[in-house]
Amino acid sequence: MSFFAIQVLNGLSYATTLFLMAAGLTLIFGVTRIVNFAHGSFFMLGALLTAHWVTNWFPAWGESAGLYALAMLLGALAAGVAGALAEFVLLRRLYGVPELYQLVATFGLTLAMSDAMRWGFGPGEVFAPRFPGLKGAVELWGEFFPVWQLVTMTLGPLVWLGLHLLLTRTRFGQRLRAATMDRAMLDALGVNPKPLMLGAVMLGCALAGLGGALQLPREPANLQMDVNVIVETFVVVVTGGLGSIGGAFFAALLIGLIHALGVSLFPQATLVLVFLTMAVVLAVRPQGLMGQPLDAGPREIIQKFHQPSVKRSLGALYFAAFFGLCALAWTGGEYTRSLASDALILLIFGVSLQSMMALGGLVSFGHAAFFGLGAYGAALSHTQWGASLPVALAAGCALALAVAAVFGAAVVRSAGVYLAMLSLALAQVIWATATQWVALTGGDNGVIGLRLVSDDTRPLFFVLLVFIASLSVAALSRLAGSTFGAALQAVRDTPQRAAASGLPVNGIKYRIFVESAVLAGLAGGLAAAHKGAVFPSAASVATSVDALLVVLLGGVHQLWGAAVGSAVLTWASAELGSSVAVLRDYWRGALGVFVMAIMVLSPSGLLGLLQRMKGARRAASPADPGGSR
Repeated sequence: MSFFAIQVLNGLSYATTLFLMAAGLTLIFGVTRIVNFAHGSFFMLGALLTAHWVTNWFPAWGESAGLYALAMLLGALAAGVAGALAEFVLLRRLYGVPELYQLVATFGLTLAMSDAMRWGFGPGEVFAPRFPGLKGAVELWGEFFPVWQLVTMTLGPLVWLGLHLLLTRTRFGQRLRAATMDRAMLDALGVNPKPLMLGAVMLGCALAGLGGALQLPREPANLQMDVNVIVETFVVVVTGGLGSIGGAFFAALLIGLIHALGVSLFPQATLVLVFLTMAVVLAVRPQGLMGQPLDAGPREIIQKFHQPSVKRSLGALYFAAFFGLCALAWTGGEYTRSLASDALILLIFGVSLQSMMALGGLVSFGHAAFFGLGAYGAALSHTQWGASLPVALAAGCALALAVAAVFGAAVVRSAGVYLAMLSLALAQVIWATATQWVALTGGDNGVIGLRLVSDDTRPLFFVLLVFIASLSVAALSRLAGSTFGAALQAVRDTPQRAAASGLPVNGIKYRIFVESAVLAGLAGGLAAAHKGAVFPSAASVATSVDALLVVLLGGVHQLWGAAVGSAVLTWASAELGSSVAVLRDYWRGALGVFVMAIMVLSPSGLLGLLQRMKGARRAASPADPGGSR
């Protein structure tokens, strides 16, 4: 009995941190309708600033309870100021933009802030002293429990009460609630919504910074805190229901308790339990525990799927140019061939996501789940049973198909951010399984020593990559012009009208999801064969973001968007840091700035920007006198 009681207290203490993060993220989303993936960066900023204040800059502050608390408040305030700067520079340019673009743009902000903090604070961990006067432990039910965690447990309900009073008893809070319900009406009544949105972002980021500062007596501040905490924060927010602070509170309690009990009872499956909890909640209640159905979000910026030309001769010219560039890459040496192979695999992976996004409107933030399944399926079939390359690729596709067939039943009931987070949950479950099932997957050591491709067969493998990549683009083109493609776009744009017309809406969504998953699994199998090894990172958040970047950089509604995006991302990842000395250690931050610029200046991608530039030149050119004849 005492064991479970202590674990419940551990869960309640951890829930406080989750609630501070989730409350801030919920507040920002409720007012601005922006899904801020960079929220974990403000958590990390609050932790790092507080840690340096009490450790390196003013060590005497670490010996005084009052000054230590002041350092925590200053860390939270600095996070709020940084949030205001982010709102002014980036977030206000994303208002009214579909959630997917917001997620990717704020992921770029995460990369930029992480490298900025790495430059400012250094790469090492910072161990802060324990809070003065609260360093000991008290005996409860025959077990010892830290006093600091008992104190932090009280902050969750206090913050919830404070936010409730702010939103219900103050004019600022009432206007925030009005902005949440109908910002356009509030603007029409003469209330400028911009200061309200700025205030909501500042308060939300300050809560995140406070959550980071409160972690210091328990763990050191480090540069991995942002991604580690933001994933579980999204789990809490989505489980509780987007826009519901009360839902975030109860979801934080639920996830905190499951996390604490999982660490004690099932340490190898803790992460799996957390994400399975979210998946079960969303499968039963697609809007979360206390969430309400959201208004229809903004439509995609470009709905029409653009192909270069309806003329077959010009279409063949584009494919000829693609084959020519691949042949040129092959003659450029071993390094260039390796980069070209990476880009081709990324292209196939990108097309798999583009097919369901552009035509079906299904947004996945965890498409790496099927990429990882394909990679591990191919690798394990080779190491366990000696499968050759074709059989290994088939095994990887079969594994991705099996999981997608089961998971797709839940997908067809979700949409928008809920679908993105549900897919993220699946990816995290696959990642956690690959990390913790050491006997099968090797854990962090991975599955290495694959000989699916030898030096002698490397040229044939490159030809295979070119063939599959070109076939993927051709299949996407054919899909866009097919009857099934038209049905997909009808379900995407007007699902109720499509259902009234007799279209099997859920069946159409299910089919494109499963087909997309199989192609992603094929890309994963090819990656395993190319690299000769598979690691859990194949199913990580970063891999899912790579697929999103490929699609959005080139243009989600452009036939050759994935090809352009994969080429740009592969080149930037490999060459930016090595060719520019200043950026050698901070190329991820530079990539983040580039991603933010693309999402703000040209959400339709580089090809969309090129189209607009051509249109502007035509409009500016003198009219052709003979054009009217």
